[in-house]
Amino acid sequence: MSLSLQPRMSRHLAIVPALNEAGSIAQTVTEIRQYAEGFDVLVVDDGSLDDTAAIAAAAGARVISMPFTVGIGGAVQCGYLYARDNGYMVAVQVDGDGQHDPRDIGRLLAALHEDPPVEMATGSRFLGDQDGYRPSRARRAGIAVFAALVSLITGQRVTDATSGFRMSARRGIELFARDYPHDYPEVEAILLLHAHRLRVREVAVTMRARTSGRSTIARGVQPYYMAKVLFAVFVGLLRARPALERDRP
Repeated sequence: MSLSLQPRMSRHLAIVPALNEAGSIAQTVTEIRQYAEGFDVLVVDDGSLDDTAAIAAAAGARVISMPFTVGIGGAVQCGYLYARDNGYMVAVQVDGDGQHDPRDIGRLLAALHEDPPVEMATGSRFLGDQDGYRPSRARRAGIAVFAALVSLITGQRVTDATSGFRMSARRGIELFARDYPHDYPEVEAILLLHAHRLRVREVAVTMRARTSGRSTIARGVQPYYMAKVLFAVFVGLLRARPALERDRP
């Protein structure tokens, strides 16, 4: 499958998955273009029922519109396919709801290339003394459980396993284009990188409150969500993973 839709303009890409984010997508695209100079912006419209796609295009983004809602994992993998097929060397995921601050993209890029370089830099809400929106107490407890589990499995300290604000180098792009978790991608993606012996680094970022829309994790179903994620993690640890070309002998 190829998603080489048009000539590549930059070596860096911002992937913005969006579902019914008409109220925030223009600001998100505008801020990425303003604060992340050199990044092309791709909005993957995940079957929105509002004007998300048209507003994103008017703001200056390239847009891929899914024919129906495939979920966050499918939308993000579509972005990675586009990044791989168009030769991008770096791709950053930025939520379309306005919670991720594009001014932090430069910090992620610097962390990606620090010595030693890594294949993915993840924005953490729980490092340093970052101001900004913090999740509810119940959600923080759930995040702490996931962080402890991922830290135990990978042998590396992880403070924010559910962060969707992350940047991948070329090998990460190639991996996620081929094999990206669809159900609970944030936690599973870290374990996927670990399974391929690819390195990850966290960097402190600021999280903002949503400017529109609603979270896909409703307050009342958090225990159910946690149970499903934990089950998906353990199943993921057992399943076979397709090898990258450079992983093969």
